[in-house]
Amino acid sequence: MRANGGGTRTWKAVLVLMLVGALSACSNTPPPPVVSSSVPSTPPATETPSQIVAAVDDIVGGYNPHTLADASTVTTALAQLLLPSVFRTNAEGEPELDDRLMTSAEVTSEDPFTVEYRIRPEASWSDGAPIAVEDFSYLTEAMKSQPGVANSAGYELISSIEPGEGGKLVRVTFSEPYPGWKTLFSNLLPAHVLKDAPGGWQEALAESFPAYGGPFAIKKIDTARGEIVLERNERYWEKPAAVDRIVLQRADGPGMVSALRSGSAQFVLGGVNGDTRALLADLGDDVGLHAVAQPYVVDVVLRPVGPALADDKVRRAVAALLDRNALIAEGTRGGDSAELRASAQVLPPSSPEYAHTIPGAGPPLERNAKRAHKLLTEAGYKREAGSWVDENGRELSLVVASPGQKQPYQRIAQALADQLIAEGINVTTVHPPARELFGATLAAPIDLDGGAAGEPTPTNGQVGIDIAVIPRAISADPATTAASWFGCAPDARGEETEEDEEAESTSSSTTKTTSTLAKTPATTSEDSEADDGLVTPANPAGFCDPELQSTLDAALTGEVPLKQSLAKVEPKLWKQNVSIPLFQLADTLAVGAGVSGVTPGPTLVGPFASAVNWTRAPR
Repeated sequence: MRANGGGTRTWKAVLVLMLVGALSACSNTPPPPVVSSSVPSTPPATETPSQIVAAVDDIVGGYNPHTLADASTVTTALAQLLLPSVFRTNAEGEPELDDRLMTSAEVTSEDPFTVEYRIRPEASWSDGAPIAVEDFSYLTEAMKSQPGVANSAGYELISSIEPGEGGKLVRVTFSEPYPGWKTLFSNLLPAHVLKDAPGGWQEALAESFPAYGGPFAIKKIDTARGEIVLERNERYWEKPAAVDRIVLQRADGPGMVSALRSGSAQFVLGGVNGDTRALLADLGDDVGLHAVAQPYVVDVVLRPVGPALADDKVRRAVAALLDRNALIAEGTRGGDSAELRASAQVLPPSSPEYAHTIPGAGPPLERNAKRAHKLLTEAGYKREAGSWVDENGRELSLVVASPGQKQPYQRIAQALADQLIAEGINVTTVHPPARELFGATLAAPIDLDGGAAGEPTPTNGQVGIDIAVIPRAISADPATTAASWFGCAPDARGEETEEDEEAESTSSSTTKTTSTLAKTPATTSEDSEADDGLVTPANPAGFCDPELQSTLDAALTGEVPLKQSLAKVEPKLWKQNVSIPLFQLADTLAVGAGVSGVTPGPTLVGPFASAVNWTRAPR
């Protein structure tokens, strides 16, 4: 019985196991996991990206490298890292075709002057859109039509742009020969996202970049923390950057010294004062110290368009009252800019061909209050109760402007105002945002028929600016610099009439220039208000001298050698007292031992030109 009972139990057990197996086979439930007694392996540690940190003096502001409003060290740096250029300046200071973007760029016709550009087929923006002819056209149109752009004269000579080969061939035709054509189309912008962007050109790159065409891309811009983080652009078609990440961190002078000493920053770059530069030098031989000239000169512009400064005697008087040496000292504060005093109108101190051109002694080289008082008296003013007043008892009043809170412009503007106030001139200082100053105020139509002498002229709701302390952009082609800063608008250029020649024979050139300001509009567009006494200035100074224009044009088109043109241009410009250059901006570059490949870079370009090759070095 026991044997039979045991067999029955065995049979039942087998039957149960068979049923369980059958049910398991018909079920979607996975089998239970296999239990292992082995210790789980630790996941591999995430590799920390190689990173280079640069301490800079500021990161806030727009980032459009083509506008005077956005002129800054960080704007120049970001342009080098993020934007494509047809030509780049090499170590010898010469333009060299950037074969990372281009396959060729060459003059194909002299009459009409034509240049053909061929873009690499694989060159594209970070969102996948090709870099093509529309990017060339977008930049050209903006440079020809927008106020406050830097070095527009070459673009104004472009008469047409034609596409070919699917947009990768760009055929550019000029109205005149242009020897400086290799300076064009640097820092191309992504037209496909900017052309319809809210705010248009004036808001382009106001806060960031919508697309990139360089070896890096922006990960974040944190203005509150003072930090910009850039990472390798994984969609870049050429040689990838050697380092994974570059971080730009805002720091004041002591902060820069501390960051370099501790190694939290691998190098620093900024417009530091003499005390900070000395502290950086004290860090020892492991720190390389360099001066990096920026492509900007700090300029005091006496605008000959208001009711007061339209009188050349008043302009000469104001120039004579300025202590230029004191303004330079206030602006540079012993930093590297102090070694780049600008005593020429066109060529910057960093140029190998630079030479001092201020004529003789006296203003603006030296202050001369006695001469200024004599000129103001001849202009119809007299000193009463410490102020200069006209025959109607109205005070001589001037408005002095600088772009927002940007330094050193604001400090210089205040020092300049103090100098004039001390001599009895009523001065109002204003600091509109940089984009407003260049995009509206200095470009606003000027009322040459209305307004009382000695009073600021409100125009289109704007306060008229008499004196502006602003940056002047420097082109690699000096003829372009001169034509852009001192030239008339294209539509205002032309041959002198017989009446002009007759007037020239009976009056001084300064008087003639003042009169042409009143009769020569800077634009002849259909909506021009010139008939109502309003003109739009062609440059921030509102300066236009048709006689001088012929010399500027001859230099720009190569008809006359630059040296010969400057021999005529420089004395005339100094005599006009429209532009009083102070100094060329310069940054101090201090490189620690923790980085390799960071150098001062080519002239007017800076260290970020070689960023694709930077690497961290062991300390």
